[in-house]
Amino acid sequence: MEIFSLKNQWINLLCIIIFTLLSISSKPATLALRSNENDMLALLSLKDQLVGDSHGVLTSWNASFHCCQWQGVQCGRRHQRVVSLNMSGLSLAGFISPVIGNLTFLREVDFSHNKLQGSIPREVGHLKRLVYLSLKFNHLNGEIPEELSNCSNLQEIAFTANNITGEIPVSLGDMKNLINLHLAYNLLIGGIPASLGNISTLKVLSLEQNKLKGTIPSSLGKLSNLEHMYIGTNKLSRSVPPVHNFSSLLVLDAAVNQLSGNFPPEIGCTFPNLEAIFIGLNQLTGEIPRSISNISSLELFDIALNGFTGSVPKNMGNLRNLLVLTISGNYLGSGKPGDLSFLSSLSNCSRLQSLGINYNHLYGVIPDSIANFSIWLEELFMGDNQIIGRIPQGIGNLINLDLMEMKGTFIAGEIPISIGNLQNLEGLYLGFNHLSGKIPSSIGNLSRLSDLNLSNNKFAGAIPLSLKQCTNLQKLDLSTNNLNGSIPYQLFGAFERLIYLNLSYNSFTGSLPSDMRNMKNLVEFYVHNNNFHGEIPMTLGESLELTTLFMRKNSFHVPSLNLLPPLRSLENLDLSNNNLSGTIPPELQKLPFLVRLNLSFNQLEGEVPKKGVFKNATGFSFFGNKNLCGGIPKIQLPKCFSEKPKEKGKVLSTKTIIAIIISILLGSILVVLLVYHSLRHKARRGTFMPSSLFDNSCLRLSYKELLECTHGFASSNLIGTGSFGSVYKGVLYQHEKPLAVKVLNLRNHGAARSFIAECKALRKIRHRNLLKIITSCSSIDYQGNEFKALVFEFMPNGSLESRLHEQNDQSRYLNFAQRLDIAIDMANAIDYL
Repeated sequence: MEIFSLKNQWINLLCIIIFTLLSISSKPATLALRSNENDMLALLSLKDQLVGDSHGVLTSWNASFHCCQWQGVQCGRRHQRVVSLNMSGLSLAGFISPVIGNLTFLREVDFSHNKLQGSIPREVGHLKRLVYLSLKFNHLNGEIPEELSNCSNLQEIAFTANNITGEIPVSLGDMKNLINLHLAYNLLIGGIPASLGNISTLKVLSLEQNKLKGTIPSSLGKLSNLEHMYIGTNKLSRSVPPVHNFSSLLVLDAAVNQLSGNFPPEIGCTFPNLEAIFIGLNQLTGEIPRSISNISSLELFDIALNGFTGSVPKNMGNLRNLLVLTISGNYLGSGKPGDLSFLSSLSNCSRLQSLGINYNHLYGVIPDSIANFSIWLEELFMGDNQIIGRIPQGIGNLINLDLMEMKGTFIAGEIPISIGNLQNLEGLYLGFNHLSGKIPSSIGNLSRLSDLNLSNNKFAGAIPLSLKQCTNLQKLDLSTNNLNGSIPYQLFGAFERLIYLNLSYNSFTGSLPSDMRNMKNLVEFYVHNNNFHGEIPMTLGESLELTTLFMRKNSFHVPSLNLLPPLRSLENLDLSNNNLSGTIPPELQKLPFLVRLNLSFNQLEGEVPKKGVFKNATGFSFFGNKNLCGGIPKIQLPKCFSEKPKEKGKVLSTKTIIAIIISILLGSILVVLLVYHSLRHKARRGTFMPSSLFDNSCLRLSYKELLECTHGFASSNLIGTGSFGSVYKGVLYQHEKPLAVKVLNLRNHGAARSFIAECKALRKIRHRNLLKIITSCSSIDYQGNEFKALVFEFMPNGSLESRLHEQNDQSRYLNFAQRLDIAIDMANAIDYL
């Protein structure tokens, strides 16, 4: 019995233990379940603040009760808590809700490449486990929250390309585990906090493209693990602090600031592993440190647009890995022989792709050793120096050159025939030199050439016919030479892509080729100060984009200006000093964009028009035409007198006159009633659209057509939004090219006035560098609401801003010459406006 009793006691004790363990183990399960439900509630609240869903992610959040099965949401295996939110590149708009701070198990948050607005919520500071936080490429504003420093485990912060303002929080220096800090392309102000020098783990510091001021803190020299430092395009000033502990630094970008003083002479010792140095566009002075040649790993060296003086180190050839060397825009050189001796050493740089030494004071002859330069050389900038002698024949060995610029020097002699070997050349700039002889026919081998400038030299002879093989030419400038002879008939017909053609200040004879209809893209055409004669070709009227036509000081003769080709886009026309005769055609005053007209010193006669360009006395010139009359009073020409023959006939009776008047009145009333009835009928059907507000537009689009071509103004076709409306991409079934439809939100105050103002402005604007308006639509939608929209050409390559700042896409990289062309085109558009 005792044994049996003892056994029962042990069994009871075991049951109590099992029951207790079960009770204890069930509590964490219950808590875990509740915590998971809290995460789900937080995610649903987060979703409510987000708009748009190109991949169906937000829709899938409602498809399952269990939040860890939602796309873009990852949970931990142990506690089933949300540990990762990856919503990158989903075209999401809206705001980041503060409830994100409730997801306390989060280790990764990635909302990059979306359209999020608003500020970064301070509740992010509750995420103590957070390791990775990326909000780059959005439209976020406000300041960086101080509470972010509470996330002590953060290793990467990426806020690049937003509209974040305020100063960089000093408290970021307390984040001891931070490896990458990306704050570039924002609107940050203030200085660089010295506390950042306390983050010993930091490898990448990216602060470029902000509005930071002050000095570069010397405390950054303590960052012994730093590999990439980007602080360019700010307003940093004063000298570069001496640094002795940057042995790990690979990239230093401090370009486009206001730094002054000398560059540290010991740079070759303190930065032994540097791969790239960008310090261009500052105010640095002194000589290029000789120790720079010790950095054998250096690939990119750019010190352009500073105040460096002295000679270029002759041992630059020690940089065997050099890809880009740009020392342009300084005061380098002594003006004595030997300034260019360093070029010979660069033949050791077998990987060199770009060399820029232009805009300096370098004197001397281009060495023949240039023939031994890297076969991979693509860009060669040597212009605006004191270079003498000839272009070496060996230049033809650089077969991968796509841009060669030697303008504004004292180079003489002929262009070497070997230039024809450079079949990858797209830009050749040899203007403002002392080159002579004939233009070599081998230049016709450059089939990829798009820009050829040989202006302001001493070339003689005729234009080689082989030039017609350069069918990709967009800009051709042969002005201010001694070229003569007639223009080959076949030449102009080959240049279908030509935008700019300048043959002025030469001695060309003969007439212009009559077949110019292929030059439909021509914008500027200069043939003034030559010996051309004959009539102006009517086929020039095919150049519908032509804005500038200069033909002065030739012997063109037109029996009547009425025979001029129709050039509706003309802004500047100069036909002075020719043999033009007849009267000034009234059609000239109808050219909507003509602002400058010079008809001086011809044989014109008759009345001067009073409208268009003729109503502004400073807009046109007529001197040297003795038989002109009329015009506006300000030009003080004699009045035009013309005798009107007396009409003989019977005088109408009073009854007849009254009958005619009554008939006209009745007819007018009937027409008004018919028009009014027709407009009311269309308005009731909801498809009424008045004629386009643009006089020259022939395309008429209704609300229904715009609705269909944008798939009901779907969010997937949304291009962007503005103050008064949204822009959608649309495709009409009868048109191959897509359109951009700007739909005004008439609920916004001032939207209707904005529509009228845009219409009035855009109907008068026509310029090759401004977006072309196609038509407008003012109608009623299917709900009976007023509808207004503008239709533009669709630009498939995105915005100019994205092209300028897409640094990572090498296929879309814009070089200096392309960026300069963009700046010039923008300036022309602004000047036109």
